[in-house]
This record gives sequence, structure tokens and C-alpha cells, in this order.
Amino acid sequence: MSHIITEIRQHCLTITLSRKDKKNALTREMYQDMANSLIAIKNDGSTKAVIIKGDGDCFTAGNDINDFAKQGDNAEVPETAAFMRALAACEVPVIAQVHGLAVGIGTTLLLHCDFVYATPDTRFVLPFINLGLVPEYASSYLLPKIAGHIKASEWLLLGEPFGASEAHQFGLLTAIVEQSAIDEKVNQTAEKLIAKPSFSLRQTKSLLKGDADNVSQQINEEFDIFLEALGRGAAKEAFDAFLNKRPINPEKFK
Repeated sequence: MSHIITEIRQHCLTITLSRKDKKNALTREMYQDMANSLIAIKNDGSTKAVIIKGDGDCFTAGNDINDFAKQGDNAEVPETAAFMRALAACEVPVIAQVHGLAVGIGTTLLLHCDFVYATPDTRFVLPFINLGLVPEYASSYLLPKIAGHIKASEWLLLGEPFGASEAHQFGLLTAIVEQSAIDEKVNQTAEKLIAKPSFSLRQTKSLLKGDADNVSQQINEEFDIFLEALGRGAAKEAFDAFLNKRPINPEKFK
């Protein structure tokens, strides 16, 4: 059973993370399914917008740590990389609809979207450093550009949660929308985009993404360091502590 539900309706692809019993934690299969759905619309000539959202009480709790830990040194890299490349290269506008939790890649993927709407209760967290890891998906490049170096340092070096108000203040969100109205707001934005001329829509997005080469280079550099960090003692200790539901041993987390 796929935990990614896709639907194309009236020239809009909707991707729904549908693993609500696990807070939409992402597995390798889910990453690949999302990548496949984005790649499939590249040359279809009709899809003009994409919506990404989560089922249940949150957007996503990030990577499924159990699935990640089982894969060893190559944990989720091929499938995650496929999704990252597909989203970053998507030629039509992408709208993210966020609520509840947006952990790890649940936050970093927003940097590659064109519109981001979140409910007031949404909590964002970039926990990489707390797992002995480093930022991914060009977040170490894009966050300072969006929020400034000081705020990006706070989010990435402390790894503490922050709310929708702060995310909006520092440019991560298009708007904060009440839960009861967010579906309508996202659909209205999609409808407005679909009504635009295809050539102008795609080319305007392309012009806005003029630093794609720098983003791609940063993604690759982060991946190399991420893999190195994954094999070090701090990450192994953090993962083992999580899986065994015990406190981290500070002597091993160095």
C-alpha cells in the first residue's frame, strides 16, 4: 500500500502524505513515489500547479527513523535524492499546505516551494544537529538568504522548534491561514495559477529560480557531509538512543 496519494484534477497535481498513524513520517518508498509523481508531469503539457499536503493531524514528522536506521550508510539517499531533484526541478509552481508538525525535510522542502500556507498551530523544527547530522536540501544555503544568517544560525545550530508566526516573520511562509480556511485558500491559489498562460507561468518560475546551479551544488555538498556524519559516533548514538527510547549518552555524543 502506498502512503502517497496523488490526484491530477483540473490541471493541478495534488500529492498527499497519507501515513497519519505515523504522523506522515517519510520512508524510502514514499520519497520515490513523490519523485515519480513529479517526474511524470514534467512533459505532460497540461499540469500547471502542484499541491503538497499531509493527511491527519500534521504535515510530516520528517524521516522515519526506524526505516532510516535499517538502511545503514546509504540510508534513504537514492530515494530522497530523487525526490529532492524532482521538486527542485519542478517547472510549475508548487504550493505547500502545512499544519501540525513540519520536522526536518518537512521544513526544508518548503524552501523549494513557491507558496507556503500554514495553520497557526504549526511547529517547525530542523533537528539535524541534535541527531549528530548536518543540514540538507540546500537549507544551509537557502535559509540564510531567506531569513538572514543570524536567524538561520539559530534554527540550524540549536535545532529548536519554532512557530508559524516566527516562520512567517522571517520569510518561510506566504501566509498563516486558519485550519478551517486553509483548503479553500490553497485551492484558490492553485486556480489563479492555472488560469495563467503556461509559457509565462513556467518561465517566470524559471527566472525566479535563477540560482538553481548554486542550489544543486549545495545539495550535493551537504549530502557528502551528511553521509560522513551518519557514520560517526554522535549520529550512531543519537539514533540508538531514539530507537531504544533512552537518553543520549553525552560521552558518546561528541
